[in-house]
Amino acid sequence: MKKSHPVRRAVLAGAATVSGIVLLLSLKPASDPGSASAAGGAAPPAAEAPQGGRGAGTGTVTGDAADTQYGPVQVRLTVSGGKVTAAEAVQAPKGGQSDQVTADAVPKLNQAAVTAGTADIDAVSGATYTSAGYRQSLQSALDKAAAAGSADETGAGGEGGAAETGAGGAGQGTQVLTGDVTQTQYGPVQVRVTVNGGKITNAETLQAPKGGRSDQVTADAVPKLNQAAVTAGTADIDAVSGATYTSAGYQQSLQSALDKAGG
Repeated sequence: MKKSHPVRRAVLAGAATVSGIVLLLSLKPASDPGSASAAGGAAPPAAEAPQGGRGAGTGTVTGDAADTQYGPVQVRLTVSGGKVTAAEAVQAPKGGQSDQVTADAVPKLNQAAVTAGTADIDAVSGATYTSAGYRQSLQSALDKAAAAGSADETGAGGEGGAAETGAGGAGQGTQVLTGDVTQTQYGPVQVRVTVNGGKITNAETLQAPKGGRSDQVTADAVPKLNQAAVTAGTADIDAVSGATYTSAGYQQSLQSALDKAGG
C-alpha cells in the first residue's frame, strides 16, 4: 500500500496539470489584446469623415466692406451645398441713432439674405443706406462663394476638364459679372449680367430706386432695360421714357460689368 502512494500522486498531479493547461487555453482569447482592437472598430468610419466633408461644400465667406453715409457695412455668409444657410453683419453703422437703426435692420437683412439666397432683397424701412451697403457686401460675398465653388469643380474635374476648357477658348466660357453700384438722384442702381461666348445672355437689376413714385417707375423701366441690354449686347441702350435717372444709372453699372468681362 505504501508503494502505491507515489504513483497515485504522480497520476493526480499530471491530471491537474492537464486541466490547468486546458483552462488557460480557454481563457486566453478573452484577454487577447486583439479583441480590444476589434471592439474599438469605430476608428475606420472616422477616417472616412473628411471625404464627405468636402463634398458638402460648407464654408464661410466674407464680402468686401461697403462704405455708406453712416459707416461701413460688411457681411459674412455661411454656405452649405451651394446655399446660404446663415448671414451676419460683421460691420454696421454705430453711434447715436445708428445704434437703434442697426439693431432693428440687421436681423431683418440677415434673414432676408438666407431666405432669398441672393442679394436681391428689399431695403428695411428707415435704414436705406445700411440696406444698400448690406446688399453690396452681400453680393461681394456671393461672388466670392461662386468663384470658390467654380475653382473646386475645376480641380475635381481632373485633367480631362482642364483640356475641355482649353479647347473652348477663353471667349467661350460663361461669366456672371456684377457692375459697380451707381448712385442716382432717386437711389442706387446695380446690374448683373451673364455673358456666354462674348454675348450677353441675361441681365438683371440687383438694386434700383424704391419708395413712393420710384416703385412704379422701377417696375416699368427695369424689365425694359434688362431686355435692351441682352438685345444690344452693349451699354449703348436707349433710356426708358419717364425713367431718365434710373436708365442713366443702369447704363453706367452695365458698362462697369461689361468692362470686367473685357468689353
